Amino acid sequence: MPQASDLIQLRPEGLYCPAGDFHIDPWLPVPRAVITHGHGDHAREGMGEYHCTPGTAPILRWRLGDQRIAEHAHGEPFDMNGARVSLHPAGHVLGSAQVRVEVDGEVWVASGDYKRQPDPTCAPFEVVPCDAFITEATFALPVYRWPDTRDVVAEIVQWRRTCEARGEAAVLFCYALGKAQRVLAELAAFDEPPPLLHGAIAAGVEVYRAAGIAMAATELVSEQGARADHAGRLVLAPPSAAGSPWLRRFRRAQQGFASGWMRIRGNRRRRNYDRGFVISDHADWPDLLRTIEQTGARRVFATHGTTDALVRTLCEQGVDAKTLRTSFGDDA
Repeated sequence: MPQASDLIQLRPEGLYCPAGDFHIDPWLPVPRAVITHGHGDHAREGMGEYHCTPGTAPILRWRLGDQRIAEHAHGEPFDMNGARVSLHPAGHVLGSAQVRVEVDGEVWVASGDYKRQPDPTCAPFEVVPCDAFITEATFALPVYRWPDTRDVVAEIVQWRRTCEARGEAAVLFCYALGKAQRVLAELAAFDEPPPLLHGAIAAGVEVYRAAGIAMAATELVSEQGARADHAGRLVLAPPSAAGSPWLRRFRRAQQGFASGWMRIRGNRRRRNYDRGFVISDHADWPDLLRTIEQTGARRVFATHGTTDALVRTLCEQGVDAKTLRTSFGDDA
């Protein structure tokens, strides 16, 4: 476990920096919170003030309403009670950042969630050299290795066209913040009918459009009319819509899910999806190991996910690695 002298420590409220008197992605209310990104397990209500990137700020306002928010550009150092803090691209979703903390020449980095694959909707991941690195471990098993996202989106396009030939709608479940926008950005390269959006997806898409992110044109399911024929249309909906009365409007439909969890075929069968598409906004196994090596960190703390295999592998490589138990989730 972290030591009393560590720059970042685990407290009941979340990750805490004693030298700067602030928390990182706390899960309980605190006076000052530095937020890595806008997903609900990292950005919660009740903080006295929020520090984040300009890309994350509108997401916080969308999700949390009017809050006291201080915006800091990527790479721009700011002082927190004597600790030198800066936010660096994490490549996870729009505005996502790693938190670099430096005190007396010692550097710690809390990565939040991150990925190394190209993504047209957010800044690419930046390797930040450090003494200690707090890494996610959502997909920290050797079986998790991601295909090229552009190839997977081409599979989604072909699936929609197959559904069209069968008179079916193609309902694709994906997370409303990050995943849906990434799919829409990749779809812009294809000559396809505008995808239809569930209302919960549409709200996040508008936040991205306001930030200048280019995506395929879209239409709302709710504006199609009660007797609309949705056959042949790609429909994006949040996972919460699966099995809900909302699906009854589609007379005939296949259901798919875009997630890193679809790398395991059994997950698709257990969730009763017709198709699974492997698209994740988290690092896969090779990129986790590559990233940790590139930081040069002598100490590594693995959190939220399958930490055991990662910690064991790192220890075998001579890295001082440990598991850090936190309350973060796995929107993948």
